[in-house]
Amino acid sequence: MNMKKITVLVMLFATCFGFSQKAEKIKYEKAKIKEMETYLFEEVFLSVNNKKTSTVVLKDGRTIKGYFEDIDRKKGQISNIEVKDSITGKVDAFDAAAISELYLAPAGFEKGMKAFKNATNIRSLSTKDMKKATNKETVYYKNQLVSLKNKKEQKEYLMQLINPSFNSIIEVYGDPNAKETGGASFGINGMMSPQLGGGVIKSYYVKKGDKIFWLHSSDFKEYYNELFGDNAEFIKQYPLNSIEWGYLSYLIYEYTRMTVESK
Repeated sequence: MNMKKITVLVMLFATCFGFSQKAEKIKYEKAKIKEMETYLFEEVFLSVNNKKTSTVVLKDGRTIKGYFEDIDRKKGQISNIEVKDSITGKVDAFDAAAISELYLAPAGFEKGMKAFKNATNIRSLSTKDMKKATNKETVYYKNQLVSLKNKKEQKEYLMQLINPSFNSIIEVYGDPNAKETGGASFGINGMMSPQLGGGVIKSYYVKKGDKIFWLHSSDFKEYYNELFGDNAEFIKQYPLNSIEWGYLSYLIYEYTRMTVESK
């Protein structure tokens, strides 16, 4: 068999294989799609209520309870915080590198703004739990050594963990500077009508094992196997060609559940 025939056969095989891969795309029922679109992450907060107690857990074992004074951020992530000790009244500044964990109370105005935003977005109304924005009393931050947007030199920051109820394998941290997909709004009698579509957050920081990286929606396919490829049954049920970025929180939840139950 000459090389020309071999090349043709290889191309035919590759074409057939490609068609077979496309044929394996799963068409989910409407109820399943609605389930996968449910947003399971917690809301990301930037504000702090300085009337409520904050808790700083230092790496040296000390715990300080006090009131928020000031915060320095870089690309939205906390690099430094000042707290007024509730007992001594002394104000101390702590670099993120000295802190293990941080608990802050979000300001009421931001909770109200997020609740309003979610309530006026058609997609959010069907995919988000409004209580996660309005009833959040304490926001949990954890020290991480990370390269911001995968471009900067690694440095320690305090980052908000947004999947605390299913973070045993994959941890997801909020990206305060994340953009959202756009939607369409139409004015009615001078008032703003609910937004149609949009509202899907485009980026997060994700940690699996010892690796933490910035995950943008445009890079989802590139990282899909790295995140979920070690669970064959999960990949079978949720192949890459059948899912969307908007399912991310559900996919991480389901992957964690399936992986834990298989052990």
